[in-house]
Amino acid sequence: MEDYEKSLSEFVRELREKAGLSVSGLAKKTALSVEQIEDIEAGKDLFLPATIRQKLAKGLKVNPSDIKHYERIMLVSYDKVDENYINTVKQAILNGDVENLRCPICSAKLNTKIVRLIDLENKIALHPKAQCSKCSFQIK
Repeated sequence: MEDYEKSLSEFVRELREKAGLSVSGLAKKTALSVEQIEDIEAGKDLFLPATIRQKLAKGLKVNPSDIKHYERIMLVSYDKVDENYINTVKQAILNGDVENLRCPICSAKLNTKIVRLIDLENKIALHPKAQCSKCSFQIK
């Protein structure tokens, strides 16, 4: 029997609980949003940008490579799917019309969110994201 490998979400949640932190406590400690922590612990984020990994590692008092060990590289990304479909999905997310969005690989429901970023001119930029609820398809 193979050893069970923890997921990123389990690893982060376990470390947070060992540290005696709530989700909001970890968010404050890491300068990440509560939503980002919740998404990681819910398994919605399987691979983290280096900046988020570093903040999370510092807040949890571990090495960033410890967190990276539990990340999963997405095997299917939007570059394998028709660009028109991707643009349609992105626009639907921005319009809030997400009820019927389906994965082009396995037809499962897409989990969606809009990330608010600040550009170089200090303006808010909205970035739509989607991840399949069943397979590894994602729109980053």
